[in-house]
Amino acid sequence: MNNDTITHEHDIRVQVKTEYLPEQSNPAESRYVFAYHITITNEGSQPARLLTRHWVIMDGEARTQEVRGDGVVGEQPRLTPGESYEYTSGTVLDTPVGSMHGSYGMIDEAGQHFDAAIPAFTLAIPRVLH
Repeated sequence: MNNDTITHEHDIRVQVKTEYLPEQSNPAESRYVFAYHITITNEGSQPARLLTRHWVIMDGEARTQEVRGDGVVGEQPRLTPGESYEYTSGTVLDTPVGSMHGSYGMIDEAGQHFDAAIPAFTLAIPRVLH
């Protein structure tokens, strides 16, 4: 029996943790501020650099906003196989619940562009979802 591990060329894992920031929020004015903590891990077989980001942000009333830009928090990190990169950013919603998803535009060492998916995640103030 062969025990070879199949390694994917471009295998970028994105993990997200969210946090409601009550000290920056003002529910009376429909302002709900959330932080999101991102960990990007290169589980592929070759180095890759994050070039761009694309976010789709939806509030609890299905209003959608798209954000595109270069890098993340002013950086375009290069990740070697097995390496992780972490950063924190935030967004403001008009409702106490919303969601985000998107993708990172990446490039590998050979110059091949590819997208790394950012899975959908929920933003919610504590005790609003059951």
